[in-house]
Amino acid sequence: MTDANDNGQTRPNWVSSITKLLPQRFRRDLPVVPVVRLSGVIGAVTPLRPGMTLAGVARLLERAFSIRNAKAVALVINSPGGSPVQSRQIYLRIRQLADEKNLRVLVFVEDVAASGGYMLACAGDEIFCDPSSILGSIGVVGGTFGFQDLIKKIGVERRLYTAGERKATLDPFLPENPDDVARLKDIQREIHRVFIDLVKESRGSRLKGADDYLFTGEYWAGGRSIELGLADAIGDLRSTLRARFGDKVRTPVIAQPTGLLSSLFGRKSAGAGFFAAGMDQPGLGDELISAMESRAVWARYGL
Repeated sequence: MTDANDNGQTRPNWVSSITKLLPQRFRRDLPVVPVVRLSGVIGAVTPLRPGMTLAGVARLLERAFSIRNAKAVALVINSPGGSPVQSRQIYLRIRQLADEKNLRVLVFVEDVAASGGYMLACAGDEIFCDPSSILGSIGVVGGTFGFQDLIKKIGVERRLYTAGERKATLDPFLPENPDDVARLKDIQREIHRVFIDLVKESRGSRLKGADDYLFTGEYWAGGRSIELGLADAIGDLRSTLRARFGDKVRTPVIAQPTGLLSSLFGRKSAGAGFFAAGMDQPGLGDELISAMESRAVWARYGL
């Protein structure tokens, strides 16, 4: 007696019986959907608190797409955005791997996929979210402070020397120059157009809103995001994958290595940077500033 495996090949029944006795992680007859988590602010925040970058996630993505017998790859996204360059580079790498391996990408949004985080979500063939997830914010933002009055008040004289008339553009210790602001706005509009084109290419005819509504930088909760075509359905990772691939689907999480060996090879624990900073006061200042910057990005979405 024989039966057929997923590839249509026949094998003796006794082989199937032995296979079923193996632990699930060793069985090749069960569907597999590797899971990669993409969480946090995108881009370098400070050297001591790096954000999500292509260099940091490339190996995880490659491992996920190289899993044997994978039926798809799942990405769990929870990001308020950040660097447009790193966002797009990660997006492109995901799509390159999906095309090379001929695998669908299923994206599951947790709290937020906004700005650059939504750009990452667009790498998915399908986007699932929670009713309370926040999606969108398809725009570009930049900001700084002006300290020119403060330094006058405390008796500090600004001395700045440049070669190039626009080298000191938007210097926070000088009065704001309207020409500098206009040039910055031109750059922002150019980056915004790249973002809009990416969303349109990824979502295509599923988008249901007008450009002057979808691409203003506004963001929406899960249900409204689906109505606008920014997402496809309400769904969580476990329920969705079981419904699609069966109750026995395996969902191994592809994560950074942890433990003694990874520490020996230079990987630091989450608190290592802060501990080291405590030994060095300039590092501590960087950590505090980094934490405030990250908090401010999340706070834009009420999180």
